[in-house]
Amino acid sequence: MIVHNAVVDENEFWTIVEETRAGLGDNRDNGEALAGALVHRLAAGPADLVMGFGRRLNRLHDALYRWDVWAAAYLIGDGCSDDSFMDFRAGVIALGPAWYRRVLASPDALADHPVIRRAAAEDDDEAVFAEPILSVAGEAMEQLTGDEHAYDNIFDEAGEDPDQEAFADPAGEEFDFDDDAEMRRRLPRLTALYLPV
Repeated sequence: MIVHNAVVDENEFWTIVEETRAGLGDNRDNGEALAGALVHRLAAGPADLVMGFGRRLNRLHDALYRWDVWAAAYLIGDGCSDDSFMDFRAGVIALGPAWYRRVLASPDALADHPVIRRAAAEDDDEAVFAEPILSVAGEAMEQLTGDEHAYDNIFDEAGEDPDQEAFADPAGEEFDFDDDAEMRRRLPRLTALYLPV
Protein backbone atom coordinates (compact mmCIF):
# COMPACT_ATOMS: atom_id res chain seq x y z
CA MET A 1 0.00 0.00 0.00
CA ILE A 2 1.32 3.45 -0.94
CA VAL A 3 1.35 6.21 1.64
CA HIS A 4 -0.16 8.98 -0.45
CA ASN A 5 1.39 11.86 1.47
CA ALA A 6 4.91 10.40 1.72
CA VAL A 7 7.69 12.97 1.55
CA VAL A 8 11.39 12.22 1.98
CA ASP A 9 13.21 14.74 4.12
CA GLU A 10 15.62 17.08 2.42
CA ASN A 11 18.73 15.30 3.69
CA GLU A 12 17.54 11.96 2.34
CA PHE A 13 16.67 13.56 -1.01
CA TRP A 14 20.13 15.10 -1.36
CA THR A 15 21.82 11.87 -0.24
CA ILE A 16 20.08 10.02 -3.07
CA VAL A 17 21.02 12.73 -5.58
CA GLU A 18 24.65 12.96 -4.46
CA GLU A 19 25.23 9.21 -4.33
CA THR A 20 23.72 8.91 -7.80
CA ARG A 21 25.77 11.83 -9.15
CA ALA A 22 28.96 10.31 -7.70
CA GLY A 23 28.27 7.10 -9.61
CA LEU A 24 28.29 9.05 -12.89
CA GLY A 25 31.93 10.12 -12.59
CA ASP A 26 32.84 12.75 -15.18
CA ASN A 27 29.23 12.75 -16.38
CA ARG A 28 27.88 13.94 -13.01
CA ASP A 29 26.88 17.39 -14.28
CA ASN A 30 24.87 15.94 -17.16
CA GLY A 31 21.21 16.31 -16.19
CA GLU A 32 20.01 13.69 -18.66
CA ALA A 33 22.50 11.09 -17.39
CA LEU A 34 21.59 11.90 -13.80
CA ALA A 35 17.87 11.59 -14.55
CA GLY A 36 18.36 8.14 -16.08
CA ALA A 37 20.43 6.97 -13.13
CA LEU A 38 17.89 8.33 -10.63
CA VAL A 39 15.04 6.55 -12.41
CA HIS A 40 17.00 3.30 -12.26
CA ARG A 41 17.73 3.76 -8.56
CA LEU A 42 14.21 4.80 -7.54
CA ALA A 43 12.50 2.13 -9.65
CA ALA A 44 13.90 -0.45 -7.24
CA GLY A 45 11.29 0.89 -4.80
CA PRO A 46 9.58 1.12 -2.51
CA ALA A 47 6.77 3.20 -4.00
CA ASP A 48 6.69 5.45 -0.92
CA LEU A 49 10.29 6.45 -1.61
CA VAL A 50 9.44 7.33 -5.21
CA MET A 51 6.47 9.46 -4.16
CA GLY A 52 8.43 11.06 -1.34
CA PHE A 53 11.31 11.86 -3.68
CA GLY A 54 8.91 13.39 -6.20
CA ARG A 55 7.25 15.57 -3.57
CA ARG A 56 10.59 16.80 -2.23
CA LEU A 57 11.77 17.51 -5.78
CA ASN A 58 8.62 19.58 -6.34
CA ARG A 59 9.23 21.58 -3.16
CA LEU A 60 12.87 22.30 -4.01
CA HIS A 61 11.87 23.18 -7.56
CA ASP A 62 9.15 25.57 -6.31
CA ALA A 63 11.59 27.33 -3.97
CA LEU A 64 13.57 28.43 -7.06
CA TYR A 65 10.48 30.02 -8.63
CA ARG A 66 11.81 33.55 -8.25
CA TRP A 67 12.38 36.47 -10.59
CA ASP A 68 16.11 36.69 -9.84
CA VAL A 69 16.60 32.99 -10.62
CA TRP A 70 14.61 33.45 -13.83
CA ALA A 71 16.88 36.36 -14.75
CA ALA A 72 19.92 34.10 -14.36
CA ALA A 73 18.24 31.49 -16.57
CA TYR A 74 17.46 34.22 -19.11
CA LEU A 75 21.13 35.18 -19.35
CA ILE A 76 22.44 31.62 -19.47
CA GLY A 77 19.81 30.43 -21.95
CA ASP A 78 19.89 33.54 -24.16
CA GLY A 79 16.21 33.94 -23.30
CA CYS A 80 13.99 31.72 -21.19
CA SER A 81 10.30 30.81 -21.58
CA ASP A 82 8.08 29.53 -18.76
CA ASP A 83 8.77 25.92 -19.78
CA SER A 84 12.50 26.51 -20.11
CA PHE A 85 12.54 28.06 -16.65
CA MET A 86 11.12 24.81 -15.27
CA ASP A 87 13.96 22.95 -16.99
CA PHE A 88 16.54 25.40 -15.64
CA ARG A 89 15.36 24.97 -12.05
CA ALA A 90 15.51 21.21 -12.49
CA GLY A 91 19.06 21.64 -13.74
CA VAL A 92 20.02 23.65 -10.67
CA ILE A 93 18.75 20.78 -8.51
CA ALA A 94 20.79 18.37 -10.63
CA LEU A 95 23.95 20.31 -9.72
CA GLY A 96 23.59 19.00 -6.17
CA PRO A 97 22.88 20.49 -2.74
CA ALA A 98 25.85 22.84 -2.47
CA TRP A 99 25.07 24.59 -5.74
CA TYR A 100 21.34 24.51 -5.10
CA ARG A 101 21.87 26.37 -1.81
CA ARG A 102 24.26 28.83 -3.43
CA VAL A 103 21.70 29.64 -6.11
CA LEU A 104 18.97 30.04 -3.47
CA ALA A 105 21.21 32.52 -1.66
CA SER A 106 22.28 34.33 -4.85
CA PRO A 107 21.66 33.17 -8.42
CA ASP A 108 24.67 35.25 -9.46
CA ALA A 109 26.85 32.59 -7.78
CA LEU A 110 26.35 30.44 -10.88
CA ALA A 111 29.06 32.59 -12.48
CA ASP A 112 31.53 30.44 -10.48
CA HIS A 113 30.28 27.08 -11.75
CA PRO A 114 32.69 25.51 -14.27
CA VAL A 115 29.83 24.34 -16.51
CA ILE A 116 28.49 27.90 -16.72
CA ARG A 117 31.92 29.41 -17.34
CA ARG A 118 32.56 26.91 -20.13
CA ALA A 119 29.09 27.43 -21.60
CA ALA A 120 29.55 31.20 -21.66
CA ALA A 121 32.91 30.85 -23.40
CA GLU A 122 31.50 28.39 -25.95
CA ASP A 123 28.20 30.26 -26.49
CA ASP A 124 26.29 27.20 -25.28
CA ASP A 125 22.80 28.29 -24.22
CA GLU A 126 21.68 24.85 -22.98
CA ALA A 127 23.92 24.53 -19.91
CA VAL A 128 22.03 23.64 -16.73
CA PHE A 129 18.67 23.13 -18.47
CA ALA A 130 17.66 19.59 -17.48
CA GLU A 131 14.05 18.77 -18.32
CA PRO A 132 14.45 14.98 -17.72
CA ILE A 133 14.93 15.58 -13.98
CA LEU A 134 11.28 16.64 -13.77
CA SER A 135 10.10 13.19 -14.93
CA VAL A 136 12.29 11.05 -12.68
CA ALA A 137 9.65 10.11 -10.10
CA GLY A 138 6.92 9.50 -12.67
CA GLU A 139 9.15 7.26 -14.79
CA ALA A 140 10.40 5.37 -11.74
CA MET A 141 6.82 4.79 -10.57
CA GLU A 142 5.84 3.55 -14.02
CA GLN A 143 8.72 1.06 -13.99
CA LEU A 144 7.86 -0.01 -10.46
CA THR A 145 4.13 -0.50 -11.04
CA GLY A 146 3.82 -1.06 -14.79
CA ASP A 147 1.26 1.76 -14.88
CA GLU A 148 2.29 4.89 -16.79
CA HIS A 149 -0.30 6.97 -14.91
CA ALA A 150 0.43 5.67 -11.40
CA TYR A 151 2.39 8.72 -10.22
CA ASP A 152 -0.19 11.26 -11.42
CA ASN A 153 -3.06 9.12 -10.13
CA ILE A 154 -1.59 9.12 -6.62
CA PHE A 155 -1.42 12.92 -6.67
CA ASP A 156 -5.02 13.03 -7.88
CA GLU A 157 -6.19 10.65 -5.15
CA ALA A 158 -4.41 12.77 -2.55
CA GLY A 159 -6.10 15.91 -3.92
CA GLU A 160 -2.77 17.50 -4.78
CA ASP A 161 -1.71 19.51 -7.80
CA PRO A 162 2.04 19.22 -8.39
CA ASP A 163 1.82 22.11 -10.89
CA GLN A 164 0.22 24.68 -8.58
CA GLU A 165 2.98 27.23 -9.23
CA ALA A 166 1.47 27.74 -12.69
CA PHE A 167 -1.20 29.83 -10.99
CA ALA A 168 1.18 32.10 -9.07
CA ASP A 169 3.74 34.76 -9.91
CA PRO A 170 7.39 34.10 -9.13
CA ALA A 171 8.60 35.33 -5.76
CA GLY A 172 10.51 38.58 -5.41
CA GLU A 173 10.52 41.75 -7.44
CA GLU A 174 9.77 41.53 -11.15
CA PHE A 175 12.15 43.39 -13.44
CA ASP A 176 12.95 43.71 -17.14
CA PHE A 177 15.37 41.02 -18.25
CA ASP A 178 16.04 42.97 -21.46
CA ASP A 179 17.27 46.00 -19.51
CA ASP A 180 21.02 45.39 -19.60
CA ALA A 181 21.76 48.00 -16.94
CA GLU A 182 19.26 46.42 -14.55
CA MET A 183 20.61 42.94 -15.24
CA ARG A 184 24.15 44.17 -14.58
CA ARG A 185 23.02 45.71 -11.30
CA ARG A 186 21.24 42.58 -10.09
CA LEU A 187 23.51 39.86 -11.54
CA PRO A 188 26.91 41.55 -11.99
CA ARG A 189 29.01 38.41 -12.27
CA LEU A 190 26.76 36.54 -14.68
CA THR A 191 26.34 39.61 -16.87
CA ALA A 192 30.12 39.95 -16.97
CA LEU A 193 30.14 36.51 -18.61
CA TYR A 194 27.07 36.88 -20.82
CA LEU A 195 26.82 40.63 -21.51
CA PRO A 196 30.41 41.79 -21.75
CA VAL A 197 30.77 45.55 -22.23
